[in-house]
Amino acid sequence: MTTDDCFFLGKITQTHGLKGEVILWLDVDEPELYAELDSVFLKFGKELVPYFLENIQIRGKKSIAKFEDIDTIEETDSIINKELYLPMDNLPELDDDTSFYYHEIIGFELISEENNETLGTITKVYEGSGQDLIAFNIGENEILVPVSDDIVKTINREKKTLLVNLPDGLIDLYTE
Repeated sequence: MTTDDCFFLGKITQTHGLKGEVILWLDVDEPELYAELDSVFLKFGKELVPYFLENIQIRGKKSIAKFEDIDTIEETDSIINKELYLPMDNLPELDDDTSFYYHEIIGFELISEENNETLGTITKVYEGSGQDLIAFNIGENEILVPVSDDIVKTINREKKTLLVNLPDGLIDLYTE
């Protein structure tokens, strides 16, 4: 199993108590969907190692977990700050035409809602603390489009397109 086969679930941030429990930060929109987890992969260097959960208490994005065979605060030292991953097939399925996972839209065509024109192919999604951005190229120029409900309108998974309503002048900022 590699990180290419998985999605980033979150990170172990700190210990909780003295009996091997840890606090997880879950980088997901709906943490409660992961309340029944039996195992996760932890990233050690470039390797993913499976770890089994005794229990998990979902408390929003910060949750408390107890892993099997980790029973003391000292034993948690080796897993603090480790990233959590799950296989792609563990992702909840999105049925609507407005929600999407960032990894799934790479390679999709961006279509202008205004004139139904193809703007370019999505090359990357930048995740930041302020605003996530969808990247595509026009010639040598990388164009960044904010991810927001006002801009990103619908996704068509069959046609591999994302319909957008770009603010006036956005592309000009990058091409002039």
